[in-house]
Amino acid sequence: MSIVADLMSRPGVLAAGEYAFRGDRFSYRGALSEEHARMASIMCRATTMGVVMEGRMADNAKPGSRLARTRGWAVRCPEYTVCVVANVFCFASNAPGVVDGVLALMRKTLADTDMELV
Repeated sequence: MSIVADLMSRPGVLAAGEYAFRGDRFSYRGALSEEHARMASIMCRATTMGVVMEGRMADNAKPGSRLARTRGWAVRCPEYTVCVVANVFCFASNAPGVVDGVLALMRKTLADTDMELV
């Protein structure tokens, strides 16, 4: 089973998808239109690139800060949270326990993803 299928099987997950680090491909499942999924993949890729770059800059300024190993990010909106780890995004309900479970699954499943591609 793929990470996207695993995420979609969890209660409270609205949509999930993957994007190529180079930005030319994406796939998704869930309650997003094709256009919204495309925009989400672009937003997630750009934000991930920025977060990883800032982590590397912080590590250059203060070696050993561990920020260079940034794996992802999350942003909470009024009704849902966008969770991104490596090149996988997930829109999850803000219901109690949903986001914690989603992030735990994503971090465990994607722990070995090579972030040097970013």
